[in-house]
Amino acid sequence: MNNEHVLRDYEGRRVLITGGAGFIGSHLVKTLLDLGCEVHVADNLSRGSLENLKEVLDKIHFHHVDLTRFENCLSVTRDIEYVFHLAASVGGIHYIGKARVRCFTPDVLMHAYMLEATRMNDVERFLFTSSACVYREKSKMLNEFKEEDAYPANPATTYGWAKIVGEILCRSYYLDYGIKCSVVRIFNAYGENENLDPRWSHVIPSLIRKAILYPKEKFVILGDGKQERAFLYVKDCVKGLLLALKKIENADPINLGSEEVVSINTLAKKIIALSGKNIKIEYDPSGPKGTYRYCADTTKMKNVLGWSPKTPLDEGLKKTYEWAKKKLEAK
Repeated sequence: MNNEHVLRDYEGRRVLITGGAGFIGSHLVKTLLDLGCEVHVADNLSRGSLENLKEVLDKIHFHHVDLTRFENCLSVTRDIEYVFHLAASVGGIHYIGKARVRCFTPDVLMHAYMLEATRMNDVERFLFTSSACVYREKSKMLNEFKEEDAYPANPATTYGWAKIVGEILCRSYYLDYGIKCSVVRIFNAYGENENLDPRWSHVIPSLIRKAILYPKEKFVILGDGKQERAFLYVKDCVKGLLLALKKIENADPINLGSEEVVSINTLAKKIIALSGKNIKIEYDPSGPKGTYRYCADTTKMKNVLGWSPKTPLDEGLKKTYEWAKKKLEAK
């Protein structure tokens, strides 16, 4: 079945997205509506926002629930055919490096309860969004991470450990109960609807926010700026999720990422150029700079999904900058 047929098969399906009021989830909601699905969203709005869904609120079934309570997981999965489990306690490097318990305990509870509810309610397919945080740098010369590099795992954060637990649970539910599970490790997604709050934001929205609101301040980059990343535009990410749910059943994880690798220095210069402002760059060697090179080996992704991302970084950054400018200047 080619990918267009895969996407057409979503029509008429009853689909639940946990964390659907968040960044990636809100884009997934809108795409599923376009595909003709009956869409349900479960979110406690701790980081997500109904603002992200304002254009489609009258077209979806929204459940304001705490998914760390099993009875809520059981309720929202009733009569559902597909589950996209995106809900998590997460933020930028400052947050996940310090909020150890908050990045572990709620997440593990949600992963376990959602899978058990999926089993009890006979949900047909379950997709778990894992993360690049399941990997940890092994050497300064490491290139891309392959899926097998995560086991045995030694993630740098409890958030990474929680994702590993979620992956193991998916594999266990597949082996023990035959639940069709997909596991996707997302690398550095960015785009419209991402959190712009500096307490939570990742590098792209953080720099864009500063360029728009505080152009006279310098960009302070943690480390030397030579750290390398490949950023995945959110609409490409959504298509990868849609294909993964349909094409993977055995919880065998795949990376979801871009092959366009840039340094943080290059990224900062691209955002400065978009702003048209004279913003200087400074470096803070004392702050958490993250892993030197954190990029996905996309071989398995291309083989399994028959797909790769299409949006160049320059195009995605321009769309994200324009969205952020409109949002921030409206306040």
